[in-house]
Amino acid sequence: MINPQERTEVNNVEVERRDIQHKSDSSMVASTFIKYAAYIILFFGFLYFLVKYVFPKF
Repeated sequence: MINPQERTEVNNVEVERRDIQHKSDSSMVASTFIKYAAYIILFFGFLYFLVKYVFPKF
């Protein structure tokens, strides 16, 4: 059986707690947004070129 002194030693155990924070790199997010915005602008520019200049020749 556990005597009272051993019981208090077991209760005094400290639990280490770690909080993990995920930091997002805002410059990475901004550069990715600019890259995909450029892709979309180029795509719509190409569609505009097709509709305005290529399709009327047919």
